Amino acid sequence: MVDKKNIAADHTRSKTFLLAGVEQRALQWLAPRIPARVMPDHLTALGVVAALGIAAAYVLANQHPAWLLVATGLLLVHWFGDSLDGTLARVRRTERPTYGYYLDHLVDGFATVAIGIGLGLSPHMLLATGLFIVIAYLLLSINTYLETSAFGVFELGYGRFGPTGARVGLAALNVAMFAGLALDTTVLGVGVGALDLAGLAIAAGMVAMLVVRGAKNLRVLAEREPAGRVRAA
Repeated sequence: MVDKKNIAADHTRSKTFLLAGVEQRALQWLAPRIPARVMPDHLTALGVVAALGIAAAYVLANQHPAWLLVATGLLLVHWFGDSLDGTLARVRRTERPTYGYYLDHLVDGFATVAIGIGLGLSPHMLLATGLFIVIAYLLLSINTYLETSAFGVFELGYGRFGPTGARVGLAALNVAMFAGLALDTTVLGVGVGALDLAGLAIAAGMVAMLVVRGAKNLRVLAEREPAGRVRAA
């Protein structure tokens, strides 16, 4: 008989990343103060619009560096919409576990692609670097969803690294680029800037975290489900 367990409803949420405590307190303070007419889906939509705005701001930074500051402000808006929607539903006790789980991760993937491509089309990053970051982040996300299915625990982050910290780091890089930080070099005949170097390092770090976490998960699963031995005829 097939186990039709509702993964979205039954999993445990775990936050271990660096800013998790501060973020949780902020969300718990904000949620009761949101007007009743504002629904969680409205906040989700706000996050999507903000992600598109961030991507557009990066592209427009080709015209004027002030758009980098616009992108930084929109990162805060994106955090507000993307992080508060679930908390608002839980505070109001209006959760829709399966619907929310599906929608949240669908729009997270969309936002990641939009922001990564926007970065790659900005004057400070190669498109290849932006796509490398997108691929690495989506691989981490896919592994997180697989872990939720395999272990029943939804880890919102990898160790001390989480989505909120990624936004803070990106905002800091935006400000540095606006201030004129220049660290240009050439690798294999291709001009590489400071944001490329930072982006490639971050993406490589994400891939390393994926390898370590994946190896650990496989060890645990192998212990739970040891390989069978072929019996002699």
